[in-house]
Amino acid sequence: MSVFISFSGDQARAALRLFHAKGNIITSETIEALRSGIESVSQNPQVKLVTIEGTGDDFSFGASIPEHAPDQIGRVLPQMHRLIEDLLELHAPSAAIVRGRCLGGGFELALACDFIFAAADAVFGLPEIALGVFPPAAAALLPLRVGASRAARAILAGDLRPATVWKDAGILELVAPARLLSAAVDEWFERHLAPKSAAALRHAATAARTSLVAHVQSVLPRLERLYLEELMRTHDAAEGIDAFIHKRSPNWLDR
Repeated sequence: MSVFISFSGDQARAALRLFHAKGNIITSETIEALRSGIESVSQNPQVKLVTIEGTGDDFSFGASIPEHAPDQIGRVLPQMHRLIEDLLELHAPSAAIVRGRCLGGGFELALACDFIFAAADAVFGLPEIALGVFPPAAAALLPLRVGASRAARAILAGDLRPATVWKDAGILELVAPARLLSAAVDEWFERHLAPKSAAALRHAATAARTSLVAHVQSVLPRLERLYLEELMRTHDAAEGIDAFIHKRSPNWLDR
């Protein structure tokens, strides 16, 4: 099982927990399990917050690199983008609870949530450029979250940056020491969402995302086509993925 689903006793909170032995990587199986979990929790009218977190020390190392090989990416990338759309259409407020590393597709998942709560020692990044590719969902989401300049730095440089940097950029709702993160999230929920009507929160979440959803629906299909129809036909995209899989340095030809 790649995703565990649980509810609080009063049904006000639902949790989706990623599980993969190698850093909670996001496989095709994980994507489908998350989509099924989102559909399941959306049917509970009492839910006031849906959280996604990783099992163990890290949120997620990102997408499964072997599944991004040229013969598989045409199936997996659209599948991932449907998951992002599901999160943006979720019938409840959503939050990513991030410990450790939150990279690539994991960061994209977090960006599709309404809130991100992070441990003080968490790190975030979009390292796809080192593989000769780019993160389409992040390219759609991140500029609206942090502005074009910060988004360009994250996408083009691929740096891993600490939670404090992203808190200053405005996308982290809460940062707490790792050992206190769960308690801090509980306290935040009790203060900000628990007293509210679940019906009101459901409609307010939809309203708050309206501009973001419209933007993603407009931009993400174009980015997906750019990735699949142009980028993946280059030598360097296939080379970067193959080099990673075989643990060697890539031989870029710049074409």
